[in-house]
Amino acid sequence: MRILLIMDPGIPVPPEAYGGHERLVYAFAEEYHRLGHEVTLLAGPNSYCSGKTVTFGINDLGRSKWQRTLEAGFAWKYLLDNKNNFDLIHNFGRLIYLVPVLNTAAKKIMTYGRKVTESGIKLINKLPNRNLIFTACSNYCVGTGNVAGKWKTVYNTIDFSRYQLNESLSNDAPLMFLGRLDKIKGAHTAIKVARATNHNLILAGNIPDTPDNYQYFKTEIEPLIDNRQIKYVGALNDAEKNKYLQQAKALLFPIEWDEPFGMVMIEAMACGTPVIAFKRGSVPEVVQEGINGFIVNNQAEMTEKLAAVNTIDRKACRQTAADRFDIKVIAQNYLTLFNE
Repeated sequence: MRILLIMDPGIPVPPEAYGGHERLVYAFAEEYHRLGHEVTLLAGPNSYCSGKTVTFGINDLGRSKWQRTLEAGFAWKYLLDNKNNFDLIHNFGRLIYLVPVLNTAAKKIMTYGRKVTESGIKLINKLPNRNLIFTACSNYCVGTGNVAGKWKTVYNTIDFSRYQLNESLSNDAPLMFLGRLDKIKGAHTAIKVARATNHNLILAGNIPDTPDNYQYFKTEIEPLIDNRQIKYVGALNDAEKNKYLQQAKALLFPIEWDEPFGMVMIEAMACGTPVIAFKRGSVPEVVQEGINGFIVNNQAEMTEKLAAVNTIDRKACRQTAADRFDIKVIAQNYLTLFNE
């Protein structure tokens, strides 16, 4: 099969550090190629995959509306010129990219990894279209956009073969928080839990650049980083994630927003590290209670559940997550949609 994968410019595919969706697109490109499909990737500069890569736009998350308009124009021209060259067009980028091929014979999957804008879905479904399926990364996320068209839940994924299981930990193993250091991600709660339970905590993730979240980091997080009990290790690449997650007794996920998926949860599980997460967004779909983690409602419950993490079999934690979220499983789910 001839498959085109599309991702917005802004961060290259694969990303060097931060870039969950870009990492996801790269995983699909590699898996589709491994399965023998002819893969083309349309993405930002410095992107690559084992198939063919076409780059466009610039890598700047703060780029202007005019630049984004130029990028949409490039995507339109590329799709118009190549509309008969692909059996499947799998778009992880902007919905507007698909407009020129909405009513062509190629099968089209539009995938969302964040809250969906209903107005765009209603508008696109008023246009003539065929062979178009919308997917989102959780039932929660599907529920934000399922106002028109055909929708399916297909979970996000990682390549579990890139993560190593660690079944044996010392009693003084640290806790871990991994994610953007925005307030809604809850790093401040993770620090409070670590201090209340006398655990060391590894903090990892990007320092935010938005004024409100940067102020949050400078006033609520940075003063508590002592590099003894609370250690900040920066933004991590895949190898570094693997290294630190393996060492952790548990990943704390005290989110203060409705997370559409939360790939860091399955990255932790791939190392055998259980997840203790607040009951928001997709968490009840990802965490299996008592098997690969615990679902809690607040800081007090998170603190209490830490005493139970040793009851979780780390090998089973990894295996149950792999059975549901490994790239081989999720790529096949998408190919099944194509065959439908």
